[in-house]
Amino acid sequence: MGGIEVAVAEGKGGLKQFVELPYRLYRNERHWVPPLRIAVKELLDREKHPFYRNAEAEFFLALRDGEVVGRIAAVLDKAYNRFHDEEAGFFGFYESIDDKAVAKALLDRAWQWLQKRGATVMRGPVNPSTNYECGMLIDGFDSDPMVMMPYNPRYYPELMTEAGLRKAKDLYAYGSSVAGVGTEKSERVAEKAVAAAGITVRQIDLKNFNADVERVWQVYNSAWERNWGFVPMTREEFALMGKEMKQILKPELVLIGEVKSRVVGFAIALPDVNQALKPAGGRLFPTGLVKILYYQRLIKSVRVLVLGVLEEYRASGLAAAFYATLTRNARKLGYSDCEMSWILEDNVLMNRSLAMMGAKRNKTYRIYEWN
Repeated sequence: MGGIEVAVAEGKGGLKQFVELPYRLYRNERHWVPPLRIAVKELLDREKHPFYRNAEAEFFLALRDGEVVGRIAAVLDKAYNRFHDEEAGFFGFYESIDDKAVAKALLDRAWQWLQKRGATVMRGPVNPSTNYECGMLIDGFDSDPMVMMPYNPRYYPELMTEAGLRKAKDLYAYGSSVAGVGTEKSERVAEKAVAAAGITVRQIDLKNFNADVERVWQVYNSAWERNWGFVPMTREEFALMGKEMKQILKPELVLIGEVKSRVVGFAIALPDVNQALKPAGGRLFPTGLVKILYYQRLIKSVRVLVLGVLEEYRASGLAAAFYATLTRNARKLGYSDCEMSWILEDNVLMNRSLAMMGAKRNKTYRIYEWN
């Protein structure tokens, strides 16, 4: 068996190899959901995607005897480092065969690239930041991932440990049947919140979608600013994400909390479009789009992926109001299962609240660190 070469994924050919690797690695993995290739390419487009206006990135391929056996991205997120006053680097989009030497070679190359640009620590995986898919699945391999959540083989965590990486932070996912989420107490808290603080909760206005996204963006960068790993999003980046979500969202599941027309919090739950993407196999044509449209009607699960409240209103019960309203609306829309993800392991209040509501922790994702 030949040695391992780690090379930059250059040009269209290199990018194609980078994109295609997981479709080969996961062909026998029944719980993996193939992302649309067109969406992956857009996220990796360093010329056009707004994320890279505040970041540098390089994409690497591991080759053995001319065959691609692994990939990794090295990311220097300048927005993150400015915000946290840190010299951190990140790795992401990691995929490889079950081979410790391949993993070590990829991680070493990413770390070398980051060190040359001043990084003193490397964390990951983030694809390409915590605002997107992030974390490595270490527990809960027996079910498909929800929309915008990653999946990986069981052998990945051992590859990370053997390469010398250690845990930086764990992220939790909670599952529940929509009918099983206890909302009586939440309903009472919600009523008191509205009465005492003058808060109103409404769904997003699709006729004024861009304006609502703009107002929510301002809250987003304030509500999460103290969270571990948080990266502020630019207006352009947030607007693009909103545009992408608009294609699958249900307005009844995107809620905005206001006090006298001032947005003070918001919550987003998305239908688990992974259930429709999976049969398409990563391609829109020739039959993928038809499959997506067909299976989209059969989706019975939702993911609560964002819930944020400005600090001055966190004691108002608005978060409880969001959960109660989301649950009630999801039931009306016919959804049966719900995932709340992801939650930081040390977010004691949120973890305790979800447990009290009857949700069960069913997946754990890990961010690793190396210095």
